[in-house]
Amino acid sequence: MDRSDYSPSRRQLLGTVGTAGVVGLAGCVGGDDETETPADDGTTGDSDTSTDSETPERSGGTFNFAQTKSPLDFDPLQANDVPSLQVVERIFDSLYTYEEGTTLTPELADGDPEVSREGTRYVVSLKDGVTFHNGDPITAEDVRYSYIAPEEEETENGSEFTMIDTIEVVDEQTLQFDLKFPFGPFRHKLAWQPVPKSVRENDKEAFNTSAPVGSGPFEFVDWQEGDFVELQRYDDYWGEPKPNVETLRFEPVEEPTTRVTTLRNGENHLIQTVPPKLYSTVEGIESASIQERPGLGYYYLAFNCNEGPTASKTVREAIDYAVSMDDAVSNFVEPAGNRLNQPLPNSLVESWDFPGEEWADIGHEKDLEQAQALMEEADVPMDYEWTIIVPPDDKREQIGITVSNALKEIGFSNVSVQRLDWGAFLDKYSTGDEDDYNMYTLGWVDEVDPDGYLYFMFHESEEGSTNGCYYSNDEVMDKLDQARESPDRAERKQLYTEVVTSILEDRPHLPAYNLKNSFGVREEVEGFRPHTIAGINPRFAGPLGTVSLND
Repeated sequence: MDRSDYSPSRRQLLGTVGTAGVVGLAGCVGGDDETETPADDGTTGDSDTSTDSETPERSGGTFNFAQTKSPLDFDPLQANDVPSLQVVERIFDSLYTYEEGTTLTPELADGDPEVSREGTRYVVSLKDGVTFHNGDPITAEDVRYSYIAPEEEETENGSEFTMIDTIEVVDEQTLQFDLKFPFGPFRHKLAWQPVPKSVRENDKEAFNTSAPVGSGPFEFVDWQEGDFVELQRYDDYWGEPKPNVETLRFEPVEEPTTRVTTLRNGENHLIQTVPPKLYSTVEGIESASIQERPGLGYYYLAFNCNEGPTASKTVREAIDYAVSMDDAVSNFVEPAGNRLNQPLPNSLVESWDFPGEEWADIGHEKDLEQAQALMEEADVPMDYEWTIIVPPDDKREQIGITVSNALKEIGFSNVSVQRLDWGAFLDKYSTGDEDDYNMYTLGWVDEVDPDGYLYFMFHESEEGSTNGCYYSNDEVMDKLDQARESPDRAERKQLYTEVVTSILEDRPHLPAYNLKNSFGVREEVEGFRPHTIAGINPRFAGPLGTVSLND
């Protein structure tokens, strides 16, 4: 299967930013097939978790936020990296957005969608009187355009809506989505930001880089790539409560120690991502604290199931016996992340009530004798030259080194761990060529639905798949197809339970860990609450986030 043309959309390879952003949901937005996912109260630190609806006095001031990378796009139809989405979320409102956890709630939409025709028709109505920053009303045609343009323009988000057959404008404020089949996770797609069609069509490049026009709580002011993004409070914002801070300034600070220094000296009020080695440093800053929430990422070791020794299930099982992934995660990831025993985030396992404990039992405890016996059974020569490739990330490199050391413990001396830059890594990891790799470490993030992980990680289809391990199991593929085309949650749960069990037994991946969305926060920041979905952070307006500066 040739995946050379694969381009991830908002379902993302977890790359250089550490965590990735998504537009996803778990919960009921209409119909009878979903049950709401409760808010996951995973916040730590001294954040204000009050839900008092009284609007506080606006505090004004400039809020400085240190990102891990510089944003690249400000057009939501183009943006798909976390730094860009963190800015986009401030400028553009969505049809639906998220509550404290991962429960969907209407934003620009006027209530839940009407779902009919066995889950193939969704009718969405818009709120009255909401406008873009230029004063133009948000119309159903603007929304329709925002859904069809990404695919028509072949943007990196173009694969998001391939399950849609037609979108009909019923009237100025009503749309009707008709699907090609009852796509179970379609509710994920309703968390999408409409853009003003006429403005964007007039100059798409300017809309993306210098003049985006949204309907959110902040307006775009300026961007110097690699230096800063500046947004200004939109005083006519329709939502309540309105933003407290007057100006938002996003600055990329890639080096983690430097980010922590800017927190310590007050240069930044908030810094994104606290690496494991710097937790104690941030905790030692008297004027700051760490606030965190479990993220939606999945990090893993993948095997080349196409060529070489790892095409054998017996060899993959031998490596599972040789490696203590528990120790690796404990040594190199905690406290910034948690161990995963399945190819889904723990929050998703909990919200769907999957049998997580049973899945955890499928993985093996370290047993070098059993590992050696299985390698002998598979007739792998002891002089075989193993190649493990890893991206430029310390934690993932350490997972690769852990596997390398385990192979050496059972008698193999020719094991190399190659740390590649992202371009070289992405060129190699999906070739299926034994000369390029036997194993690789990577990560993936998607919406809070199993399809976004299991289909795109393991299905043989070329539709957005990142099955660089070339996993093949006809029964698993059939069940993945059935699950994504079923509107019934109970049926989907059973299918996914069987799918994950088979995947864990076949071992195309060894699940490793999930990272938390972690932030260093200055004491003068009030009301910040980290969100499970990375791109939503930090929120500054509406009942779910009214951050203030108490200088």
